[in-house]
Amino acid sequence: MSTAPATVGAAAPRHDAALKVSGAARYTADVRLPGMLHAKVLRSPHPHARLVSVDADRARALPGVHAVLTRDDLAGLDPYYGFFIKDQPVVAVDKVRYAGDVVAAVAAEDEATALRALALIDVAYEPLPALTDIEAALAPDAPELFEEKPRGALPPYGTGAAAELWPRKNVCYEFRYETGDDAVWADCDHVFEDTFVFSRMNHFHLEPFVTVADVRAGESELWTSTQNPFPLRKELARVLRTPEHRIRIHVPYVGGGFGAKHNCKTEPIAVLLSRAAGRPVRYCLTTEEAFLTLSQHAARLAVKTGVMADGTFVARESHVLLDAGAYTDGSPLVAEKAGYRMPGPYRWRHLRSSCACVMTTTTPAGPYRGFGATQATWASESQVDMIAHRLGLDPYELRRRNLKELGEPFVPGESGIDSDLAEGLELVAKELGYHSRERRPWRGMGLAIGFKDGGGVNKPATARVKVTATGGVHVGSGTIEIGQGASTTLCQVAAEELGVPLARIAYAPVDTATTPFDQGTNASSGMTVMGRAVQRAAADARSRILTFVSSQLGCSADELTLDGDAWTVRRGTGAPVPLADLVAREFGPTGYEFTGEGSFKAPVSHEAPLEAPCLFWEIGWAGAEVEVDPDTGRVALLQLVASGDVGRAVNPLLCRGQDEGAAVMGMAQALFEEMRYEDGVLLNGEALDYRVPMAEDLPGRFVSLTQEQGHGPGPFGAKGAGEGAMVPVAAAIANAVHEATGARVTRLPLSPERVFLATAAAREGRA
Repeated sequence: MSTAPATVGAAAPRHDAALKVSGAARYTADVRLPGMLHAKVLRSPHPHARLVSVDADRARALPGVHAVLTRDDLAGLDPYYGFFIKDQPVVAVDKVRYAGDVVAAVAAEDEATALRALALIDVAYEPLPALTDIEAALAPDAPELFEEKPRGALPPYGTGAAAELWPRKNVCYEFRYETGDDAVWADCDHVFEDTFVFSRMNHFHLEPFVTVADVRAGESELWTSTQNPFPLRKELARVLRTPEHRIRIHVPYVGGGFGAKHNCKTEPIAVLLSRAAGRPVRYCLTTEEAFLTLSQHAARLAVKTGVMADGTFVARESHVLLDAGAYTDGSPLVAEKAGYRMPGPYRWRHLRSSCACVMTTTTPAGPYRGFGATQATWASESQVDMIAHRLGLDPYELRRRNLKELGEPFVPGESGIDSDLAEGLELVAKELGYHSRERRPWRGMGLAIGFKDGGGVNKPATARVKVTATGGVHVGSGTIEIGQGASTTLCQVAAEELGVPLARIAYAPVDTATTPFDQGTNASSGMTVMGRAVQRAAADARSRILTFVSSQLGCSADELTLDGDAWTVRRGTGAPVPLADLVAREFGPTGYEFTGEGSFKAPVSHEAPLEAPCLFWEIGWAGAEVEVDPDTGRVALLQLVASGDVGRAVNPLLCRGQDEGAAVMGMAQALFEEMRYEDGVLLNGEALDYRVPMAEDLPGRFVSLTQEQGHGPGPFGAKGAGEGAMVPVAAAIANAVHEATGARVTRLPLSPERVFLATAAAREGRA
């Protein structure tokens, strides 16, 4: 047993707060090593071209240049990387596939010298037709972006799910899911078919992509801004053809990522330049280069839904096309999730969905906050409202009528829904004033429910908790502190389990040489997957402490009570004994540490479509009120109410921060953000031209509601948070615009021009 004040549920201050607000926090961009060189890269001006020749002789001869990397320097390597498909070269080999593709890299004494060297590299290109968007890439006469298909592999799938690599030209992956009898279409009173377009966003994390690499005697040591250091280590080992244990990755604080900082980004070039130069190399991208590194997926989503006259849902089929960009990155993973989440949180008799990744000559697309659920929910929740209006039903009532119940499986073989969906919807509707709203011209309200499976598929995590003789605790885990507060909340879990004050617990730096394994900081998994591992590690450490004390006192561990605050142990009603005294008696004055280990992984099930049942369901609810200017189409967001169910809030303040940050990103998707291309070239790939929300864009009333419904599988009933509140916001705002104007905009963002034209069309009866 242990006794101490509860820390779970308390709005404890963040461990990293003082460091960050004072400017003392150390990020990868702050790392400086003696003799460090600086890297810059030469990028293609063409969206698609054959690489005829690359001559870097003049660059190599420039004083101050220590290493140059081109395709001629890749011998002995496996120079292609990716998630499922190994298709992205460290530097271009045969082709460039988008404007911004890396052709060569230079390491020099300073960035200015590196940039001068880049200008001396002579490259001959043979331009090829650009595949500017999904339609161009799928056209019958479109050229193949990859004439020879890169190697890849598929994960196993369970009941109803399947996938295929390279099923047709310029499509690298397609996911399919089906359940139920399609004969039910004949029973439907109405069948509605609609198509939606989802915009491409930049992750726009404040900290750039950056790596510092130091390669000595075949040992590679990196400091890098990444979300998954252990899979990154594995991929680098494969590229370098070196054992994993000869690669060591440190991860300081990460200044935002939102999914972008997975797998290889700046790391391979930094390592190879350091190996060639024999000195440390720092490779840091500019904001403009980040636009050319990774983006969110644009998408076209066609949805066919069959319903009864009373609004009962019967069947849904969907066909989603994701714009994967020039290289696959995490596109297959995103497609799997987008296709799987298209049904939303509703009850259906038949489902059929497909999601394909289409290769285009644009910035590669990959993981982004919401991970496929943002695209799926935009289409699904927009169409739900459209169906309600067509049937003359209230959108709220149509949702209530078809929502799955608490505990009801999402699909056959899948886990049960672990939130009361109707309860959350009613909470947001009441806060918005939806039921009592006054209908006024050009004013409207809208609701939406965001829905995604959380915790990752078949994802493992391990943790280590070390306790000193004097009661100090170190929590070791591979979860990255990326701004979400994991370094605080995981310590709160350990504090609760050990019964010690939170002030005595520290979160250990992440270092792949010493930190226990974790698959990555993603899928809102920190509090469920890693949280369970930390909880078990803390319980193991406590058990080891009590076992030791029982051996010293000659009793059973069950007779002992550990006072974590005073750091004493008591047998029954006896006098408390300082634990440090017992340790000193056994181990001497040098002290001792008790180490607990913990791990967690969801079980595998071949009945589950994704081969492992969903660990938890991350649900978000959103409500919006807007006013639309009929003369300009400008949308003024008057109210935004966002809510997520966290099961139990380990730290309510951090949960609130996650929900509010997510909701603002959803608002950005709805109203502002869009990467715009012309002839295959990005037009607004810099901070001054790319429109993100500012403080003045926040709604007049912005409310976040942290629900603690208590059904989570994580420590003390917790669930993950951080993505759910983003997912429904765009649809909620579009639904509010529909009520305000009678016009449905099916393409994001809801720019004044698009809203104005849709409104004009509705007035003329063309909508």
